[in-house]
Amino acid sequence: MLIFISMAEPVTGDDNAMLEACIAKLAEGDVSAMEPIYDATRASVYAYALSMLKSSFDAEDVMHDCYMKIFSSAKGYAPRGKPLAYIMTVTRNLCLDRLKESGRTANIPDEDWEKLLRVEDVPSNLEAAGWMKILNDEERQIVLLHAVGGFKHRETAQIMEMPLATVLSRYSRALKKLKKHIAEREGEI
Repeated sequence: MLIFISMAEPVTGDDNAMLEACIAKLAEGDVSAMEPIYDATRASVYAYALSMLKSSFDAEDVMHDCYMKIFSSAKGYAPRGKPLAYIMTVTRNLCLDRLKESGRTANIPDEDWEKLLRVEDVPSNLEAAGWMKILNDEERQIVLLHAVGGFKHRETAQIMEMPLATVLSRYSRALKKLKKHIAEREGEI
């Protein structure tokens, strides 16, 4: 059984060009450029923040802080063709700061996963939430960045500040865990 988890369409080359142009407009003081940036990236930013913070309230706070940081630092942004990677790095750093401040860990409540995931060919979003919960934090972040966010493994490695080989092995391990869990669940039905 093939499961497709999607929050939004992956960012394409055209989207990258649009994001670069919008950040340049922000740097020039055009506040209206913030809306297309938000619209194109909000699902990925929220999913990544939620996977790290495990709280919808904290994820929403980090989302807000992320866009404020993008707005305030637009003048210093150096275009490199991957603006979403920059935005996700800002998100990651803000999440790490938030985790250091609070020094806590928690499980993501089912209702937060329901907001995050839309799963086709699955009886319910709650079941999908259970599938994602079998992954550890790192595996979940890697899967979200690659499979949901559309990042290449190399980009995921850069965002997570990990070696590429580590990202590849953890992604593979996560898929095996999910496949095993799905096979077990199908055996119960």
